[in-house]
Amino acid sequence: TLSSSIRMLYSRAGHYPAGQAMLYAEDFSPNTPQGACPECHGLGRVYEVNEATMVPDPSLTIRERAVAAWPMAWQGQNLRDILVTMGYDVDTPWRDLPQEQRDWILYTEETPTVPVYAGLSPAQTRAALKRKLEPSYQGTFSGARRYVMHTFMHSQSAQMRKRVSQFMRPSPCPLCQGKRLKRAALAVTFAGRDIGELSRLPLQTLAEVFRSVAAPGYLQQHEDTLTLEKRLAAQRIAHELLERIAPLIDLGLGYLALERSTPTLSSGELQRLRLATQLNSQLFGVIYVLDEPSAGLHPADSEALFDALQRLKQAGNSVYVVEHDLDTMRRADWLVDVGPAAGEHGGQVLYSGPPAGLAEVEVSRTRAYLFAPQQPAARAPRQPQAWLQLEGITRNNLNNLSTRFPLGCFTSVTGISGSGKSSLVSQALLELVGAHLGHAEQRAEPEEQSLEDEPEQTSAGRVSAGLDNIKRLVQVDQKPIGRTPRSNLATYTGLFDYVRKLFASTEQAKANGFDAGRFSFNVAKGRCENCEGEGFVSVELLFMPSVYAPCPTCHGARYNPDTLAVTWQGMNIAQVLQLTVDQALAVFAEQPPVRRCLQVLQDIGLGYLRLGQPATELSGGEAQRIKLATELQRTARGATLYVLDEPTNGLHPQDIDRLLVQLNR
Repeated sequence: TLSSSIRMLYSRAGHYPAGQAMLYAEDFSPNTPQGACPECHGLGRVYEVNEATMVPDPSLTIRERAVAAWPMAWQGQNLRDILVTMGYDVDTPWRDLPQEQRDWILYTEETPTVPVYAGLSPAQTRAALKRKLEPSYQGTFSGARRYVMHTFMHSQSAQMRKRVSQFMRPSPCPLCQGKRLKRAALAVTFAGRDIGELSRLPLQTLAEVFRSVAAPGYLQQHEDTLTLEKRLAAQRIAHELLERIAPLIDLGLGYLALERSTPTLSSGELQRLRLATQLNSQLFGVIYVLDEPSAGLHPADSEALFDALQRLKQAGNSVYVVEHDLDTMRRADWLVDVGPAAGEHGGQVLYSGPPAGLAEVEVSRTRAYLFAPQQPAARAPRQPQAWLQLEGITRNNLNNLSTRFPLGCFTSVTGISGSGKSSLVSQALLELVGAHLGHAEQRAEPEEQSLEDEPEQTSAGRVSAGLDNIKRLVQVDQKPIGRTPRSNLATYTGLFDYVRKLFASTEQAKANGFDAGRFSFNVAKGRCENCEGEGFVSVELLFMPSVYAPCPTCHGARYNPDTLAVTWQGMNIAQVLQLTVDQALAVFAEQPPVRRCLQVLQDIGLGYLRLGQPATELSGGEAQRIKLATELQRTARGATLYVLDEPTNGLHPQDIDRLLVQLNR
């Protein structure tokens, strides 16, 4: 909401070119028809579809799918058949076709409809046309660029939009230089900057600009250039903006710029933004509930967070914080410890009172960390075996940076929030090493793209040494291991493949002719048909979110009765999925591949999770540890570079100890 005040500032107190009429605040917004740049419609970018993107390999012929941007399967075949009818050569390499023909195929807006003779060769098609034979059907042509743009703008399928977006190249709008506004709005300046330039300043710098405007001397300084009315308006608005920017800077967010898009912020940054908004709200008698506000914060930023929480409390509010951070616990007025362990072994309030009293509660796992001095885990010091050298790294706030990382070691990269750690490691390092290996293993699928999204920045720079020592790259991030309940702990770790083979090898299964596929809830033959193996059904409610109820046919078991009739060691497949990792370890003690996987999950502190627990119920920290466990259970593979982004986020100190044991392994 800071933008509203800034638009008002430009409207009422901006410096207009001679002869230009005054603009309203909405004329300075890229989200309104009257403010948006007419060329890019307020996006700041134009999308270009050119020959290089649509035809990545010009040595191919049209028949060999040289025009990669065209649809796959029948639709693409149809367009190629139409070109045959129209007399184009589909068997000459693309680069040898006349430029005029290539341009028409890619860029034409014409959509001619012609007879198509499916399955005939070019010579047979020419003969059929000459004899005016009955065609298979009438086909309508669409140029490649037209197809890409139309699909991106109008397709309902996220998959289709994602596919065509790879043939589009974003570039800054030539009319507004990426500032998203019409020319008249960009002609108005304040403190020597147009509104686009001002919005790109970090909040810290922006506050300095407004301080000079709010200073008493401002009225005299600008007597010659601005009317008294404009100067008073500027002072009034600058005062208000300073009041609202101050809490953001106090909370360590001074490096953010106003135009930074919210999807690019971390969850910790978003939470602090919301907190700053509350500090400005002047509310009292409110209960604030914060979930791990210290997650992803450098200790230097935590101080500002405590001050903000104290201010909320002093204003007459109650603050409840769910937190693993020991400093936060020590500073609390009241501490509630829940446990004693996780999952089925948790769920009890062990203590509720002033922090010091927890020292008396022996069953508490938190007590050991809160009151005892912590000893770092003993381990042999390691010497770097080699160095990974990066040069010329440019991305976000990194500018032509050169650095080197030791290999064969456990390296921690630290710095305050927003200093550039993730840009350096999770983005630049991953991309450059991934490109060298020809892939970046375990990178998540990109989210569905929209034209409003910031285009993915790429990193400039190169790896100048150390790549010979890396054979594999594994990124272990906190993205979900699956977005639907069909993905779970057992399927993700590969454990379920072994379990299904065990069931298929029983005498019962063999007698019925059941194979391992019968025991998958993703395959029609064994699953419950009513819920299609989901275990629950969705009940659609008008105007309200859908609710999920256990399937009335299988009661959440996911399988049909014939499949459930097969037992292994007295359990059916649904009962196995209900086991926790701890319980399953005893059950599968004699099965080495299953046991190895379960053992790592238990070692990393996930013994409380059920094997069939849907991915949608897992936290980011749990998802990250499952990925790590999946890696650790592989038979030892050397020369792998593991990259973890804040792996201790959301972990209790006891779980952090377990994690460190695994990382050192």
